[in-house]
Amino acid sequence: MDTDDGAADDADPAAAITFGTDGWRARLSEFTDERVRMVAQAVASHLAEEGYGDAPVGVCYDARPTSRGFAEEVSRVLAANGHDVVLSDRDRPTPLLAWAVVDRGLAGGVMVTASHNPPEYNGVKFIPDDGAPALPEVTEAIEANLAAPDPVAPDEYGRIREADLAADHARHARAFVDADLSGLTVAYDAMHASGRDTTDALLEEAGADVVRLRCDRDPEFGGTDPEPSAENLEELIATVEDGEADLGVANDGDADRIALVTPGRGFLDENLFFAALYDHLLADDRGPAVRTVSTTYLIDRLAEAHGQSVVETAVGFKWVARAMAEHNALVGGEESGGFTVRGHVREKDGVLVALLAAAMAAEEPLDDRVDRLLLTHGAIHQDKVSVDCPDDRKAPVIDELGDRIPDAVAGQSVDDVVTTDGFKLLLADGSWLLVRPSGTEPKLRVYAEGESADRVAELLDAGRDLVEPLV
Repeated sequence: MDTDDGAADDADPAAAITFGTDGWRARLSEFTDERVRMVAQAVASHLAEEGYGDAPVGVCYDARPTSRGFAEEVSRVLAANGHDVVLSDRDRPTPLLAWAVVDRGLAGGVMVTASHNPPEYNGVKFIPDDGAPALPEVTEAIEANLAAPDPVAPDEYGRIREADLAADHARHARAFVDADLSGLTVAYDAMHASGRDTTDALLEEAGADVVRLRCDRDPEFGGTDPEPSAENLEELIATVEDGEADLGVANDGDADRIALVTPGRGFLDENLFFAALYDHLLADDRGPAVRTVSTTYLIDRLAEAHGQSVVETAVGFKWVARAMAEHNALVGGEESGGFTVRGHVREKDGVLVALLAAAMAAEEPLDDRVDRLLLTHGAIHQDKVSVDCPDDRKAPVIDELGDRIPDAVAGQSVDDVVTTDGFKLLLADGSWLLVRPSGTEPKLRVYAEGESADRVAELLDAGRDLVEPLV
């Protein structure tokens, strides 16, 4: 399945492999069999160094046309290192593998996915034995072990067996959420990706009537990247707004993130859903919330009202997961639609959270809950833009920005600067502006939050004006 013979002949093929925010992703011209085998060997070597011996490992993959073949390559290398391999019997979401790693007591899992990237990309990431995203010390150890496969004696090879990863996750999700969705109609958009026959099946099993959109597998994702943004979910939004469903749900390419659509708001801002989710959980439980630096302060207002605290982390769910463990947090989330809750694996799960969101909607329309939260805690708006920036300029631009922090932005003084991830400028009126490098694309991200959409637009313009001259 090599897609570019020349790329595989590079003098140092390992040089092209770099684990970013969420694994290694690359265009198929670089994402070759040879390099995938090197990653698999690196995982096996890392597990050996950590004392896992020949413990079994899970392998799963997304709906891209190349993913099954790459997953088989990974499985063969792991088996040749003595590991029994549990290989998913079909493409499935990343959170199903994370759950399988914990539920089956595996040494770890390897997921072949490029998530929301276009079809000409693929990727791979490692999930440690706790089911949470790999921290830098793990991915750095894997990178340090990149090498051609080094098999054991053939009579010591492990066995590869296929398994259904959906059934066990569904049983856990139904017991965990315990929802009766009878009378609720949910429109589900799989975006032709790996959530199909998984998220929709779970909702249906819980009693919902499900209207399925783009639930067939299409290697080209219908010509749209499997990113569940408002502009990519027009049919889902129309279905809900036309009264054909009470709630709309969509997942990204590997279904670890979720997007929601409501009758009153259309596409529901992920920040607002986070607040609604925390509010729902606080009705019966207590605990801190963990949010990334780019996520709404509405979470902080809600926590304070309930006598709870908030932990802010850098962007990347690995940091959310770590903080959840350190603080026994009730919920963790990010503004891009990744969430998990205490008692489940510390990996974002767009499948289980879809069931939880539907249960919330069956209890009280999400629009009503969000309206009440905003009325109680104050209106809040957020948006973001991207500024093109070559990867080799990201660090220099951020460094230069540190020397040029203004005294005021968009008419308000800068009261404080948070450096958890890039630079977050906290302004006198309670609004904020954040500039940080993307971990997956050659871009800088500029985020803003304020009391109105106009104020946010003003802040984003100011942020662009601050950053673009430095690129």
